[in-house]
Amino acid sequence: MTSGITKHSGMTQRIGILGAGQLGRMLALAGYPLGNRFTFLDTTGNPSAGIGEVIIDPDNQRLAEFLANVDVVTYEFEHLPVQLVRDIEQHKPVYPSSRAIEVCQNRVEEKTLFDRLGIPTPAYRVVESAEQLEAAARELGCPVVAKSVTEGYDGKGQAVLKHPEQAQDAWAAIGHSQLVVEAFVDFVREVSMIAVRGRDGEVVFYPMAENQHVDGILRYSVAPLPDLDASVQQTADSYIRALLDELDYVGVLALELFQTRDGSLLANEMAPRVHNSGHWTMDGAVTSQFENHLRAIQGLPLGDTQAIAPTCMINVIGREGDNAAMLALANTHLHRYDKAERAGRKLAHVNILAANHAELLEKVRTCSALMPEAPSPALSFTDKL
Repeated sequence: MTSGITKHSGMTQRIGILGAGQLGRMLALAGYPLGNRFTFLDTTGNPSAGIGEVIIDPDNQRLAEFLANVDVVTYEFEHLPVQLVRDIEQHKPVYPSSRAIEVCQNRVEEKTLFDRLGIPTPAYRVVESAEQLEAAARELGCPVVAKSVTEGYDGKGQAVLKHPEQAQDAWAAIGHSQLVVEAFVDFVREVSMIAVRGRDGEVVFYPMAENQHVDGILRYSVAPLPDLDASVQQTADSYIRALLDELDYVGVLALELFQTRDGSLLANEMAPRVHNSGHWTMDGAVTSQFENHLRAIQGLPLGDTQAIAPTCMINVIGREGDNAAMLALANTHLHRYDKAERAGRKLAHVNILAANHAELLEKVRTCSALMPEAPSPALSFTDKL
């Protein structure tokens, strides 16, 4: 493989990003202070980054042009043709590697990797027919969630079965030839780990975040958590480090987990990229996940991941809120994605910082009231404040 890396003061300048959505936009915004330039390869025909150079290539005709303009390649979206990433790896360094995409695109491979590394998961079965789905639902005990093995995200490609008899309808609705069926978990909260691994194998961890989802879409992330036992954070760190090392990973990796009533953690899924639940780091941590991802892929020292203050990220979904009123709140930061309003679409996020978690919760409630149809925050630590 030839890298063709051009360096200036020891730093890679030209970064290629596969995908051209808001995550790529935020990577570029974090990279300009480092002197980086960005070229996006959009394979969807609907780019929204609104920044840098965007090569629109839904028919895979402009790859050579993209490669000529970049020194190192990363991606903001894992639902890419694996062969495309492998082809690029023959010409330029790609971080994270195609192996990470391959695992994360396939829930069976992902579960198998978790099992092999001793990372506990909810009980699950793999099924290939409506009849097998019904049998799995009876065996695991309803309710269960059925998920497409590939192509599912933000609640898409999923169905909840409250009774085994719903298997035929669920199978037809999902429309995939193979599903993973998971038992429901009696969890206290949904959490996520964000970690970064450099080219030299150095790993740094962000404080665990608590997440609230509505209709399969993330609404709130809070970090750090006031009631988190240090041993739980250490367990999560060990799980994500095992994944990073096994995949010889470079960049940001996210691991979503359930925390159960006894404090144990069950892995749900991982994402090989900067992650929505890490957006709080843009204003609430010493170094954002976006800057640290860029540092990692360029072989630069990783930045401090310590939280500056209790922080909550709120996703703005479907319709924008009263932006001026939100910005009038102290220590509130709005990050808009320059997207048109549409039901279910992520348009922006707001990061709110406070001196303590009680003040943070009060500010989050005030801010949420300024957003159309925003649900009230239902976060596990609030009943302890």
